[in-house]
Amino acid sequence: MITHRSGKSARIIYDVLYGFIPVTEWEERIIDSPFFQRLRWVKQLGFANYIFPGAEHNRFAHVIGVMHSMEQMIRALGIAVPEAELFDPGAKSPQAMLHKSLRIAALLHDIGTFPFSHAIEHAYVRHGNDKRSQREKSVQRKKPAKDLPNSHEHLGSFIIKNTRYEGGLTAILEEYDFDVAMISKIIKGESPHIIANQLMHSDLDADRMDYLLRDSHYTGIKYGQFDREYVLANLVTYNAGEGQMAFGIRENATHAVEDFLIARFSWYSQVIKNQGSAKFDIMSSHVAEGLLEENQILQFHDLLEMIERRDERFFWWNDIYFMHRCQEVRHAKKLKDPRIIELLEMLLYRRPPKTVNHPLFEHRIIRDDGTGKERAKLITKINKLVEEFQATIAKHGTGKEWILVDIPHKDVVFTQGYKNIVKERKSDNLYRERDPIKIVTREGKPFLLVERENSLMKHLSGFINFIPSVYANDAAIRLLRAKNLIHS
Repeated sequence: MITHRSGKSARIIYDVLYGFIPVTEWEERIIDSPFFQRLRWVKQLGFANYIFPGAEHNRFAHVIGVMHSMEQMIRALGIAVPEAELFDPGAKSPQAMLHKSLRIAALLHDIGTFPFSHAIEHAYVRHGNDKRSQREKSVQRKKPAKDLPNSHEHLGSFIIKNTRYEGGLTAILEEYDFDVAMISKIIKGESPHIIANQLMHSDLDADRMDYLLRDSHYTGIKYGQFDREYVLANLVTYNAGEGQMAFGIRENATHAVEDFLIARFSWYSQVIKNQGSAKFDIMSSHVAEGLLEENQILQFHDLLEMIERRDERFFWWNDIYFMHRCQEVRHAKKLKDPRIIELLEMLLYRRPPKTVNHPLFEHRIIRDDGTGKERAKLITKINKLVEEFQATIAKHGTGKEWILVDIPHKDVVFTQGYKNIVKERKSDNLYRERDPIKIVTREGKPFLLVERENSLMKHLSGFINFIPSVYANDAAIRLLRAKNLIHS
């Protein structure tokens, strides 16, 4: 809720973590827009509330928190303009516009978030481009669909760049002379300013600074907590060469920033990858993919057209929309696939599938030597066993058995190791790389955190938490046990 008070910072929002957060007049207009209000109805942690009842918080509050974290980081680094200049729509110096643009990028970085966040997004990504027949497309479309990857980043960028109408974000931003292309690049971590990319998209960015504490607060789980004030107090800029400024953290705060990385590792391991809630996210992803295949929910290209035309149905595309479509489709018996039908019912009524227990599916800490060989060997073995499961189901099943396989594309890591940073670097200067945290000496010289001799991360960066999971319905569990492929 935005309230007003006298003075230059006339608009404030009260946040559960930070208290009063001042917002500018253009930020207020963005927040009041239908595109932004949609985020009130998208949960931050997908189906985590099925396990953690308090996890009802939304993307709306999160992105306002990210904007506040961005503001605090900018001020801690000494690159902020005075408050009077920040809140003045007529202040358009390069420093003022960068400061304002960074706040807006933080505010809009999740504007393209899918229902239930990443769970449903994965279904759209797997589904790919719209697969409806050309005849259906020609009836429903006046022009060819744009060819964009089906991700929240690209959807958000599309909203920022293609809504030049009343209530549209492009119209609001351009009215105040913001460069919408630049804001989109900052959000993606691809702007020409190294420090802007770091603040929005790195191992120590405004997004992570907010969601670790916010998610911890609402789930009630203490993992994810860190000394935020000490980290902020020790942020410092350094000269990255070629006229570029970058940021790191002072030497005396090395252990504080390592505690931040450990908190993030523990949080992802124990909450995001918690089998109890992760299985519902996996189920919802398969349900969404089934609905997409049967054209029972909005296709990605439908969304793009709605955004361009200001079709109000886009603003309804949220958690409520997805659950309502699940209920409608199930009631009207519009699906043919028995697996998706059962998954949909289980998702609606919180009936989790069974976890398939097997030594190959155990979660384990493994060393990453930079080659990925150990992980690749494990995945090969898991895939071979899964193929055996599926062949058994195909040969001996009744058509009612199914399994869901979750082999993570990204593993839980503390941070990227030195060898990988060197191998994947985009420039000759390691200290111009966006993602890794830098430690800055009193003399202003930067070092990678993972190359410091007194850094715990130099050693922990060599480990990943590999968390594969396989789930199945009761019929599949009985069959696999009968064939001695799994044990009780």
